[in-house]
Amino acid sequence: MPSDRLTPAGEIPDTGIPAPLAAHMTMAEQHEWHRAYLRRRSVSRRNFLRGSTAAAAVAALGITPFGKRAYADDAQLLVGGRHVGYGADSTSQLRFAGQLSRNPGGTKVFLEHGPTPALGGSVEAEVRNLVTQIPTSDGGVLGAEQFYVHAPVDGLGGRVPHFYRWRTADGFVSDIRSAAPAMASARDAVLPFRFTMLGDQGTDDTPAQPGGLAPGDYDDVYYKDDNDPAVPHTANVLRQIAASKGDFHILAGDIAYADPSGAGKKPQFVPHGATPADGFDKYNPFVWDVYLNSIELSSSVTPWMFATGNHDMEAAYGDHGYGGHAARLDLPNTGPAGCPSVYTFTYGNVAVLSLDANDVSYEIKTNTGYSGGAQTGWVERTLAAHRANPNIDFIVCFFHHCAYSTTDSHASDGGVRDAWTGLFDKYQVDLVLQGHNHIYERTDPIRGGQPTRAAGDNSIVYGATDGTVYYTVGAGGRPRYGFQPGSQETYRGHEVADTSVPNSYVWGADGKKQDEAIGWSRVRFRNYSFIRVDVRPGFFSSEMDVVAVDEYGREFDKVTYRRQVHA
Repeated sequence: MPSDRLTPAGEIPDTGIPAPLAAHMTMAEQHEWHRAYLRRRSVSRRNFLRGSTAAAAVAALGITPFGKRAYADDAQLLVGGRHVGYGADSTSQLRFAGQLSRNPGGTKVFLEHGPTPALGGSVEAEVRNLVTQIPTSDGGVLGAEQFYVHAPVDGLGGRVPHFYRWRTADGFVSDIRSAAPAMASARDAVLPFRFTMLGDQGTDDTPAQPGGLAPGDYDDVYYKDDNDPAVPHTANVLRQIAASKGDFHILAGDIAYADPSGAGKKPQFVPHGATPADGFDKYNPFVWDVYLNSIELSSSVTPWMFATGNHDMEAAYGDHGYGGHAARLDLPNTGPAGCPSVYTFTYGNVAVLSLDANDVSYEIKTNTGYSGGAQTGWVERTLAAHRANPNIDFIVCFFHHCAYSTTDSHASDGGVRDAWTGLFDKYQVDLVLQGHNHIYERTDPIRGGQPTRAAGDNSIVYGATDGTVYYTVGAGGRPRYGFQPGSQETYRGHEVADTSVPNSYVWGADGKKQDEAIGWSRVRFRNYSFIRVDVRPGFFSSEMDVVAVDEYGREFDKVTYRRQVHA
């Protein structure tokens, strides 16, 4: 076992490994520990928790037709938690997915689809069975089975709505919805479009399994003292995102929070059927089903594209803790082998890269270096190709850990800076969108680690000459963080003259904080928020407005990015 501590307490999901061991183990070592533990304690699937917790969670809300008997093996098979994403070719491929209310057995599931609400096409869905086994405090195992359906549709027209519904062979039929692939990048075909972004989301809804859970267990209602637990912040932000009607949405990691480690709860399960004394604080796979239902308002009609954060490394599964994502999500297979959340896609004149900061982090090293440098090599090749493409104006990168931020909880990660910021400078990346810190913060444009100019509210930034602007948008619903002592919030209507921060820090390669005084932090806002990006492609110059919006729809920061179009 390595002697160095790799993970600060509470920063990755607790999957039942004794904390003193887990803190010094890589994700691969944690997964091997699980395999050894389970070899000694086989569990019959007859004892697994059944069905999807979403069946009960959404029945009470009236969101889907899931009934109270949906868990039962003889109940009608239902599809919920619908979500759509892009395939490897974002302009012609959509990937449709959902969750099943129970084990389908031999019951087939179909995606019916077509260019009009009359549909006309049908494809049998692939069913993916996800088995989870978590050690319990009594020396046993909590077992769970979940089932997800996936259906690819290729050969579509760019930005043309495609209609679909889910159907099961035993009679369930969903309502008809539509989603669209990306706009093509040909200069004479591009029109204005919009996308949205946030990180660190979670859900306001409490899972129904294991039994005995209450609000505050595995959801965003465990708030710290400065939050009102009666306000559904996550749902408020989600409604604003849905109302924005973006063409796509990106999420910069820490997706569902299937383990609320660090919330102060006693870290233990109780035997199945018993009532926990103080809630749970270990990995609960059914949180994912609740989460997928909670975002369905938007994700069923708008492609949602995910990056992975530290709370998305789930040691119960293989592939560096990402095996569960392979069952639940469809991410484009365009990045290096073995890096499932590393990919790129284009929409009109914008190229987007999803990166996995877990691979380069100095703060949380459970997966640091897992790609063996393959990811960073791919980043350079991909950025070079996009910047050389005359049809691409803006390049946007999104990932979890922050290259530049000043909160009191995580601040900046030197591993991200060392790996990628030089490449962002070299290839003139316009926007870097980050999560991890549960606030909103925007920098001035940066080159070589230093701000090039002040860029206040309603300013115009020229990415080719000014540099890259870094956004931290981690206020999707989790409890808010603070900024450094003495550091004030500063945003539209509440600006301060001096926005410098003399007492921030950056995580060093030794896993320790290194003090730094910085002058690049321009906007700081603590409340729940997301960003809305409006792109206006042109023949001579193109523009992109990035607007910060709070949970009630109020705008509090805006920057316009402008680029000359090159033939």
